[in-house]
Amino acid sequence: MPKQPIDYYIDRLTDGSISREEWLTLQSLLREPDHAAALDQLLDQQLLLLAEEHTTYEDVVARVQQGVGEQIAAESNPAGRPVHRIHFLRRWGWAAAVLLLIGAGGWFLLARTGSQPAPATAAVTDIAPGRDGAILTLEDGSQLVLDSLGNGIIASQQGTRVKLSNGQLAYDPGAGQTGNSSYNTMSTPRGRQFRLTLPDGTRVWLNAASSIRFPTSFTGPDRKVEISGEAYFEVAKNSRQPFLVSIAGSSLVEVLGTSFNVNAYVNEAQLVATLLEGSVKINNTLLKPGQQALVANKEIQLQRADTDKAVAWKNGLFNFDDCSFTEVMRQLERWYAIEVVYENGIPDIPLGGEMTRDLTLSQVLRNLSDVGVKFRLEQEKLVVTRQ
Repeated sequence: MPKQPIDYYIDRLTDGSISREEWLTLQSLLREPDHAAALDQLLDQQLLLLAEEHTTYEDVVARVQQGVGEQIAAESNPAGRPVHRIHFLRRWGWAAAVLLLIGAGGWFLLARTGSQPAPATAAVTDIAPGRDGAILTLEDGSQLVLDSLGNGIIASQQGTRVKLSNGQLAYDPGAGQTGNSSYNTMSTPRGRQFRLTLPDGTRVWLNAASSIRFPTSFTGPDRKVEISGEAYFEVAKNSRQPFLVSIAGSSLVEVLGTSFNVNAYVNEAQLVATLLEGSVKINNTLLKPGQQALVANKEIQLQRADTDKAVAWKNGLFNFDDCSFTEVMRQLERWYAIEVVYENGIPDIPLGGEMTRDLTLSQVLRNLSDVGVKFRLEQEKLVVTRQ
């Protein structure tokens, strides 16, 4: 389809007749700096219209969702079992302003067939999203709550300085390092994440409910760390000193210099290691970039990876593509520090799509409430009821 002026797509968006292809084209155009003025004008016009019509924010959401969501659903939903998709625009500079028009935290579309129940989210309280924070346990057992400390050097061990700066922890062995290395453990509670630079320069992103144990300096023939939960690594190259990751005491990843993600939560069905760049071996099985290893019961299966999905959490996103309802709930449990309880059985509902991780829990639930379930939030317990 030939590309039209941006006004054409904006008109199609506002009257609810935009097609899926046109919507994708508009997304692309809104990312271009040349169209910042058009987007600014669109925002002003829509806010003025709201004021003149005394229209509520919820009315706008319903209007756009009905006109656009159903059109895209009709075009894109294949025959067979429907997959409920929740889409959120990413933050694109000026384009983020349009989010004010069509939903707190972002744009969402539910591609669905047949009639759907009305949104049924009952939240008596709300829970903020997770944030940066971790606990550092030193060799002597003392603990430092990192999100309660200011920037600066927070510890020194055998000549290695530990520096906290803007939500990141870095280890600098320096020239004065003496004696054997100490071992430290960084752990993130539920609802927290953190970044770490190891003594060799390797960078680590630690997801919620995860931990990493590591030496304060790498002095032996290899660089070995131990992890649980989920972590993303950008490993500093050193062919003379291989980088080893022990995962939950059962799997071993051998690395020379690479970028990869490991999801090893104990309440997930399998360990998933995803390679983005370089090469790694997991239990002596070689992975190539774009592959992931699924490990369960000491058996390894290799498959092509959706690398964007694997590292979505690191980039501030939830990615629910090909996720079961229970998998999504486990992600919410870890990020919002809640317990999910199923009141009348576990819903068997496939989900898909993306949303930002900076939403409150009630905002997330509002956009999941059209999939045939009710949510009830009781303090830190989320009760799920099938409709």
